[in-house]
Amino acid sequence: MKLRRQRLILEIIDEKPITTQSQLAEELLERGIKTTQATISRDIKELHLIKVSFGPESYRYARPQQMDPPQSFERMRRLFRENVVKHDFSENLILIKTLPGAAHNVAFAIDNSGWKELLGTVAGDDTILIIIKQRDAVCQVMERIDQMLR
Repeated sequence: MKLRRQRLILEIIDEKPITTQSQLAEELLERGIKTTQATISRDIKELHLIKVSFGPESYRYARPQQMDPPQSFERMRRLFRENVVKHDFSENLILIKTLPGAAHNVAFAIDNSGWKELLGTVAGDDTILIIIKQRDAVCQVMERIDQMLR
């Protein structure tokens, strides 16, 4: 059931602009799948769906690979500005605090940023731990994070 539901979610967001989880639930119901907002939220995280600009001041769900590379910096910057609360570091570790529920999406963006200094991320609900390969590269990554927040 989960696999079928997630396939339908991908079909739906490919076919039409879906802007809210409730709209997605309605579309699933029309296709014979009754679900809850919590289940849809988990599916969105598992499918790594993102919100992309759709008209003036409007966003829709999309697959990550639908991002245009020139817009990826601006998307990441917007994601940081809207969700990152604070950040700090110690040794080769950077800790980022986000709004509740936002850590996964921010961590996904960081993981796919192409930053060569990055070893990996671990995301919880509102906290991200970034592991940097070498301690002397932490300042560069902190500067990038600061740049995203400006």
